[in-house]
Amino acid sequence: MNIPTVSIVTPSFNQARFLEQTIRSVLEQEFPPNEYFIIDGGSTDSSVEIIKRFESKLAGWVSEKDKGQADAINKGLHRVHGEIVAWLNSDDYYLPGAIQTAIETFRQHPEAGLVYGNVLSVDKNSQTFNLQTFKQFNLSDLISFQIISQPAVFMRRSVLEQAGLLDPSYHMLLDHQLWLRMARIATIVYIPKTLAAARYHAEAKNLANTADFGREAFRLVDWMKSTPEFSSAFEQNKSRILGGAHRLDAFYRLDGGQYAASLSAYRQAFGYHPAVVIKEWHRVVYALLALLGLTRLRDLYMRVRSKLRSAK
Repeated sequence: MNIPTVSIVTPSFNQARFLEQTIRSVLEQEFPPNEYFIIDGGSTDSSVEIIKRFESKLAGWVSEKDKGQADAINKGLHRVHGEIVAWLNSDDYYLPGAIQTAIETFRQHPEAGLVYGNVLSVDKNSQTFNLQTFKQFNLSDLISFQIISQPAVFMRRSVLEQAGLLDPSYHMLLDHQLWLRMARIATIVYIPKTLAAARYHAEAKNLANTADFGREAFRLVDWMKSTPEFSSAFEQNKSRILGGAHRLDAFYRLDGGQYAASLSAYRQAFGYHPAVVIKEWHRVVYALLALLGLTRLRDLYMRVRSKLRSAK
C-alpha cells in the first residue's frame, strides 16, 4: 500500500509551557510525519532547550526573529516535501490517530485539496470545555465566514502550491484566507472525527485580540469584492457574506467581554442575513444578560445550557 508522505510545521514563540505537549502529540502519532519542522521566532523562554531535546527526531528547526506567525509558517512550508502538509501551533496539539485519519481521508477522496475535522477547546491546563463540531462546507460557505478550526486541517501540498502560501499581512484570519484560495481550486472534505485540541489562554490571540477578528473579516470582504476570482461569487452571496462578517465580529467581541459591541454587530448581521443570527440566539441572550448586569442569571443560564448539551 502506497502511504503518502506527511510533513508538519510548528511555528513557536515563547510558548515553552505548552510546547513539549505539542511536539509529543506530533511525534507520538501512530503514523508520525515523515518530516517535522519547528520554526521558532527567537524565543527568550526555555523553548529552545525543549526543542533541542527532540532534535534527533526533527527534520530541522531554527530559532530566529521572524515577521510574525504567517512568516514563520511559510518558512516551514517552504522547507517541506510531503504530499500532505499541515501546521500545528505551539499551544495546540493533535489527538491520537489524527495523521492516520487524514491520510485515509485523502486516499478515499483523491479530489480533495484540504480535509478538516472537529476540535476540542481546552484551557491552559488541557481541560476540555467545549467541542467544536463542523459539517461539510463548500466555497460558498467559506466566503460567508463559516469558519473551520485550523489545528484539524491537513492540506494536499500540490493544491497549496497552486493557491500560494499564507498572506503575511493577515494576522487573525490568515488561515481562512488561505482556505478560500484553496477551496476555489479543489474540494474540501469534512472528517466527522475529533482530530486536535485548540488551546484558549490569556495570551492566545483568540482571546487577547478579539476586536481584530472583525476588522480582518471586513478586510476579507473588500478583498473578495476586488479579486476577480471571487468578485462574481461575492455579488451572488453579498447579503450572506456581510451577515457572516458581522456575525464573526459579534462572536469574538462577545468572547472578549465587549457585550455592547457584540450586540451591535449581531444587530447588523441580522439586518443582512437573519438566519446566521438565529442560529446563535443563545449567544445574543448571553450578551444581553451580561450587558444588563444580570451576571448571576447569565451564569445560571450557561450552566443549564451546558447540562442540556451534555445530555444530548
